[in-house]
Amino acid sequence: MTDQVTSDRFLQDLERVSQVRSDISECLNQLAHTINQAELAGDSSSGKLSLERDIEDIIIASKNLQKGVFRLLVLGDMKRGKSTFLNALIGENLLPSDVNPCTAVLTVLRYGAKKTVTIHFNDGKSPQQLDFQSFKYKYTIDPTEAKKLEQEKKQAFPDVEYAVVEYPLPLLEKGIEIVDSPGLNDTEARNELSLGYVNNCHAILFVMRASQPCTLGERRYLENYIKGRGLTVFFLINAWDQVRESLIDPDDMEELTASEDRLRQVFSANLAEYCYVDGQNIYDERVFELSSIQALRRRLKNPQADLAGTGFPGFMGALNTFLTRERAIAELRQVRTLARQAVNHISEAVARRIPLLDQDVDELKKRIDSVEPEFNKLTGIRDQFQKEIINTRDTQSRTISESFRSYVLNLGNTFETDFLRYQPELNLLDFLSSGKRDAFNAALQKAFEQYISDKFSAWTLTAEKEINSAFKQLSRSALEYGASYNQVTDQITEKLTGQKVQINATPNTEDSNSPGWAKWAMGLLSLSKGNLAGVALAGAGFDWKNILLNYFTVIGIGGIITAVTGVFLGPIGFALLGLGVGFLQADQARKELVKTAKKELVKYLPQVAHEQSQTVYDAVKECFDSYEREVNKRINDDILSRKSELDNLVKQKETREINRESEFKRLKRLQEDVIAQLQKIEAAYSNLLAYYS
Repeated sequence: MTDQVTSDRFLQDLERVSQVRSDISECLNQLAHTINQAELAGDSSSGKLSLERDIEDIIIASKNLQKGVFRLLVLGDMKRGKSTFLNALIGENLLPSDVNPCTAVLTVLRYGAKKTVTIHFNDGKSPQQLDFQSFKYKYTIDPTEAKKLEQEKKQAFPDVEYAVVEYPLPLLEKGIEIVDSPGLNDTEARNELSLGYVNNCHAILFVMRASQPCTLGERRYLENYIKGRGLTVFFLINAWDQVRESLIDPDDMEELTASEDRLRQVFSANLAEYCYVDGQNIYDERVFELSSIQALRRRLKNPQADLAGTGFPGFMGALNTFLTRERAIAELRQVRTLARQAVNHISEAVARRIPLLDQDVDELKKRIDSVEPEFNKLTGIRDQFQKEIINTRDTQSRTISESFRSYVLNLGNTFETDFLRYQPELNLLDFLSSGKRDAFNAALQKAFEQYISDKFSAWTLTAEKEINSAFKQLSRSALEYGASYNQVTDQITEKLTGQKVQINATPNTEDSNSPGWAKWAMGLLSLSKGNLAGVALAGAGFDWKNILLNYFTVIGIGGIITAVTGVFLGPIGFALLGLGVGFLQADQARKELVKTAKKELVKYLPQVAHEQSQTVYDAVKECFDSYEREVNKRINDDILSRKSELDNLVKQKETREINRESEFKRLKRLQEDVIAQLQKIEAAYSNLLAYYS
């Protein structure tokens, strides 16, 4: 079971992590400054050590840490009490619960000194800043209007991409950022919009309601968009206090216990499969029974109020453990790896430089010429790895594209069974009434959208697993190529210095003796430069899922929905008019609808398979192309820096007399300074570990 914590303890832990992030960020800044100053000093001494890549990576990591946040994505159907829950979590009545959430505006809530709202547009228009009241007035709509827009297939605010609400609240100030999504039972386009943020959040807070346990829409969304993607989901069963209120006799404890147990069985049956991590059942750490309204009332009176009985202490304890222990420590571990790598680079460069200070120019040039074959070996290793990546790319692009094509062509085989759960709720006979025909067509179109979207989401998960497996293999290859690369660079050092290199043979760990480019390729370093909602998460060196997501949700599946529903809904309608459904029972009429739909669907599936398989091919290809470009660039940078390091020394020896003693002291001082900064990073990281141990 998780710890029971107060909001005050949560804020304290967030503050501690925020301070450690800030401290390590400052150490990284100092480390980058120290290296940069040493490089500048090298211009007037023995030459630069060519550490530009280390400086760049350290600065990026420092900036990411400095503005890093814990991003929470709030999902759930409309009318689940999301606003009340958020207000209770925040501790202030910030989001009015009577405002209808049926809007295209996805909202990012983050800290700001003043209450402001910035609207970001998708048509190239500059962001617009509004006061809070103006935002609520302009970008929320009446439920009746929302329903009408949905039926007309229109968006309320089609030009708005998302909104950023800044607010001076303690929880937000400590590094929490909340992404509040539209309701899931809205349009499929909005469901896809929410899905677009899933990979960029630390955790999903999935809000449900005790009085409506695991609706079809919720089960459908979980099955098609969450299941199997390795996401961290906290399930929040809101309004649990209403279970008692729904009883004939609220004071009958036996009846209350029986009623709660029945509900728990329903939720457990539907949610248990989403609560396994590495084969371990952590249901009690992921599913919480909440009374948000009670928690909110108490916190409005006293921000440090005792929330016992509301479910919030258990939830906040689990969230606290996940964010400040698991996620924060994983993030800082990567930064420590980066700092260690930079210090090792400097130590190795200094170890190479000092023995060469005594060499005259002619001898130095001979030694440099002697290692040209080894440099050719380095480029050969680069080319071999590049070839493997390209071969993997071509194989995966072709295989997954063909898988998609087969999947599409086979949809007709299971359509009659699959589509049963999607059929419109409207009476089929309404289609014969011209007055109700538009409503029926709208319902039918939404049903097809849901069916197509779900089917291709299921296929996308299969594609993701295939790509992930391919990248894991490339990661293993990167380790092997990195080991070969190190052997060659050691040979270069030995030839240049005449000294045997001490080999640190550590196994497959983050501290392995792999070169920096290989650690990046293995996913041990995360230097993502950000995304729409802020800095990308630590945890993977390469963000291929977002590339895939952009293709599949924006171009691919959107195009598929348009293609399928647009080309055959009309023919279905004409076919229905000729069925004579007025003489059939509703049951039979529904069967005829499915048969007719299948007949029309099968006609157009080859067209869809042909047109959209290229999109799939391009999406997969871009995932591997992006990876290959970055790997190639990092290897080239490493080779170039090693050559430049030697060229710089030759150039300096040709143009000036180098004072060996002062240069020796300068290089040793550089080595001592960067080790001192690394020790501070190690201490900050160790102290955080000790605090949570």
